[in-house]
Amino acid sequence: MHGNSTRENREAPSVPIADKAAGRLEKAMSQESNMHAGGESDGCVVPTKCPNKGGKPPAEGMEGRQPAKENIGQATAPRTQSRISELSDLLGVRKAARKDKRTRFTALLHHVTVGLLRDSYYALKREAAPGVDGVTWKEYETGLDERLADLHSRIHRGTYRAQPSKRAYIAKEDGRQRPLGIAALEDKIVQHSVVAVLNQIYEEDFLGFSYGFRPGRSQHDALDALWVGTMRKKVNWILDADVRGFFDNMSHEWLVKFIEHRVADRRILRLVQKWLRAGVSEEGKWSKTEVGTPQGAVVSPLLANIYLHYAFDLWVKHWRKHHATGDVIVVRYADDIVVGFENRADAERFLQEWKERLQKFGLELHPDKTRLIEFGRNAAVNRKKRGENKPEVFNFLGFTHMCGKTRKTGRFIVKRKTIRKRLSAKLRELKEEFRRRWHQPVAEVGKWLKSVVQGYFTTMQSRQYGQSE
Repeated sequence: MHGNSTRENREAPSVPIADKAAGRLEKAMSQESNMHAGGESDGCVVPTKCPNKGGKPPAEGMEGRQPAKENIGQATAPRTQSRISELSDLLGVRKAARKDKRTRFTALLHHVTVGLLRDSYYALKREAAPGVDGVTWKEYETGLDERLADLHSRIHRGTYRAQPSKRAYIAKEDGRQRPLGIAALEDKIVQHSVVAVLNQIYEEDFLGFSYGFRPGRSQHDALDALWVGTMRKKVNWILDADVRGFFDNMSHEWLVKFIEHRVADRRILRLVQKWLRAGVSEEGKWSKTEVGTPQGAVVSPLLANIYLHYAFDLWVKHWRKHHATGDVIVVRYADDIVVGFENRADAERFLQEWKERLQKFGLELHPDKTRLIEFGRNAAVNRKKRGENKPEVFNFLGFTHMCGKTRKTGRFIVKRKTIRKRLSAKLRELKEEFRRRWHQPVAEVGKWLKSVVQGYFTTMQSRQYGQSE
C-alpha cells in the first residue's frame, strides 16, 4: 500500500506558557517526548507519505521539518507554581538558542532542580537492569524525596561522583557480541536531567536530516525521508555507509570542543567529562575509558548526535550546497547514514573527502560495510543496457530497500521488506516464546499474540509507501 499525503509536525495551541507548562512535566524530560523537537533544520517537513498536492515543499521536504512549538507532555508531578516557573526557564533557554546560534550558555546547571531530577527518575525504565551500585528503580523509590534532595545537593556542591558503567553484552545479527554499558541508577537520573536541559539548545541546532534518538523523531521518520528523497529527487546512486565502531571511538577531546561551541558552563562540562572518564566495570574489574562513550548510557545518544553534528552534518550541508553538481539527499539515524546522488562523480568525490574528514576526528568508514551502488529510477534500465543484473539492494534501519515497479502502471517505486536475518531471528524468538507460554490460558496467550501482530503491522503499514513486502 502506498499513499500520497504529508503529515506535518503537530504544534501545541498558542496559549500562555503557564497554561502550557502546568501538568505536563514528565514527558518533557523523556527522550520519547516531543519537547522542543524541531528547530529550523532545513526548513522542511517530516513526511509520513509522499505529497501529491500543491502547497508542500517538494523533494527536499523529507530531510527537514518545520520548527515545532513547545509540546510538553503529560504530568505525574503536582501542578505547582514553582514547576511552572522551572519549565518557563527551560523554554527561555530554547528561545535564546533559537534566537542566536552563536550564543554560549554560561549558566545551565541551575536548571537541574529536584523537580527535574524527579521527572527524570520517573522517566526511567522500571525493570531496567541495575548498574554497579546494584540499586533497582523500585528500591530507589523508598525515601525518594530525601534521596533526590541529597543527589541535588551533591550535584551543585560538586561532590557528585559518576560510577563506572557495568559491562554487559547482547548478541548482534552477525553472531558477534555488542558491548553495552549499564549506568548506576543515580547516574541515569542525572544524565537524563542534563540531557533535558541540553536538548533545549541542540534541538534548535540539529539539522533536518538527523533522526536518531531525538525527541519527536523515530526510525519511521528516517525511513520516510529516505523513501521520499529517492522518489522525488534525481537519485541514481546510493552510498550506504557504516562508521566503524563509532560509539567506541569518539574522541573525548573533540567531543568536549564541540560541546563548548554552545556550552560555557564549566559545571555542565565537568559532568560530561566525569561520565566519559568513569570507566567500565566488567566482572568486578575496572578499566579506564580514553575514547568512546558506553552504548546504553542515557547521555550517549545526545553526545553521539553532537559529535556527528559537527563532524558530519554541518560539513555535508556545506558540501551539498557548494560542491555537488546534482541532487544530493542525506538521511542519518545516529551513526547509520545513507546518502543519495544524482551523479556518480559527485558520489565518488564525496566518499573520498568524507573518509579524509572522518580521519581528522578519529573515525573511519567500515570498508566491508560501506558501498556505492547504482540505485534509482534509471538503475534497472541502465544496467540492462550494459548486460548487468538487477540493481543491488541496501539495508537501512531493519529494512532491505529495492528498486521495483508499481503493479498498475509499471512506474519506478522503492520497495522494502524486513531484512531476512532479522525476520528469521524474530520468528525463532516467537517460537521459543510460544513454548514458554505453552501452559498459559488461551486468552492470555491470545492477548500477547495480538500485541505482537499489531506491533508488526503498525511498523509495516504506518509508514509504508511502496509495496513493502
